[in-house]
Amino acid sequence: MTPPAAPALGIDFGTSNSAVAHVGADGLARALPVEGAHTTLPTAVFYNTEEGLRHFGRDAVAQYLAGFEGRLMRSLKSVLGSPLMQEATAIGDALVRLQDVVALFLAELAARAERQLGARPRRVVLGRPVHFVDDDPVRDRQAEDSLRAAARSAGFEQVAFQYEPIAAALDYERRIAREAVVLVADIGGGTSDFTVVRLAPDRRLHADRSADVLATRGVHVGGTDFDQRLNLARVMPALGLGHHGPDGREVPSKVFFELSSWHLIHWLSGPRAQCEARGLRVNYGDLRLHERLMRVLEHGQGHRIAETVERAKIEASLRDAPADMELGCVEPGLHVALTPRQLAEELAALLAQVVGCAQDCVRAAGIAPAGLQAIYLTGGSSALRPFQAALAAGLPGVPLVEGDLFGGVAAGLAYQARALYGR
Repeated sequence: MTPPAAPALGIDFGTSNSAVAHVGADGLARALPVEGAHTTLPTAVFYNTEEGLRHFGRDAVAQYLAGFEGRLMRSLKSVLGSPLMQEATAIGDALVRLQDVVALFLAELAARAERQLGARPRRVVLGRPVHFVDDDPVRDRQAEDSLRAAARSAGFEQVAFQYEPIAAALDYERRIAREAVVLVADIGGGTSDFTVVRLAPDRRLHADRSADVLATRGVHVGGTDFDQRLNLARVMPALGLGHHGPDGREVPSKVFFELSSWHLIHWLSGPRAQCEARGLRVNYGDLRLHERLMRVLEHGQGHRIAETVERAKIEASLRDAPADMELGCVEPGLHVALTPRQLAEELAALLAQVVGCAQDCVRAAGIAPAGLQAIYLTGGSSALRPFQAALAAGLPGVPLVEGDLFGGVAAGLAYQARALYGR
């Protein structure tokens, strides 16, 4: 019996969540279940040092929240293009490079796809933001090279890339009945990317779509930046951010910025970082705040706080009502509220950057906003009400169309993989 051919995949390796898609025999791309019935896998790896096992996605986060000894790694994509990719972090008795953690995660995605498709995938189109790193072409190229190397280490023999907003456009094109000029807004965990593209049903079969892409722009601002801003504004003051000590000076802020940055939290579990934090005690006038900080660091509660902030962000946006952040891991009975108004006010400056990037993309395409038939939204952070309101105000009169927020990019990448590799 002839073994099944190695399938080609589209992989959306995201800052917060990742997805895998494959084009079936009917010519339609479908996101594959990668964790139970879920078609997204949180981009998270937990090294359980008690059992010597590695866990991925929701399982990884659950292991961490259950209190198992180990190390949780999140927002791995945010490190691409930085020197941290080649640095090693201590996990139990071993030193592990972040480059190898990315490869491990991609290999896990491939293994889960293999269980669905019956053959090991060897060809892939990976999504990439318009800019991994803003205003630094050298580091941007290094980021793509690092991701390519990780994919090859994961077992992929052929690796190609496509801009994530263009991939989303290829998926959206399957849903329209007539030609349209569309601004695709892909607001992910780490970046916000935009493409103005001409779409039409009769263009879907064209292998080269470069003439239809009128402009692309991107900015390194996304959902994890929103989380950090809210964490700094609403939670970190309870640990001492902005607090003035006996000498009248503020407590040094470095530890708070690291504690609120998804991809840096795990570095604070090391002895050096905790020794530095203990040394901050002399900077505090209210020692209770320092005790809270040390409790968070010594018990590894940084990711738990970040999860709480992220949930509150989503809840305040979707419900348009105050969200309660229960912070018993910091101190019993500690609660902090996040109102919709606070959400909008705290994110206003970041959203202005994102909307400015969208406007720049439309200008670069040489058209007026009135020349757009739609703004197609994809990426989890595009669902935030403050973002949609800011975008509607920045590009008035253009309809917002909410697409497949978590699977649209992967589907478009799968169509690109079919065009490049065949099955």
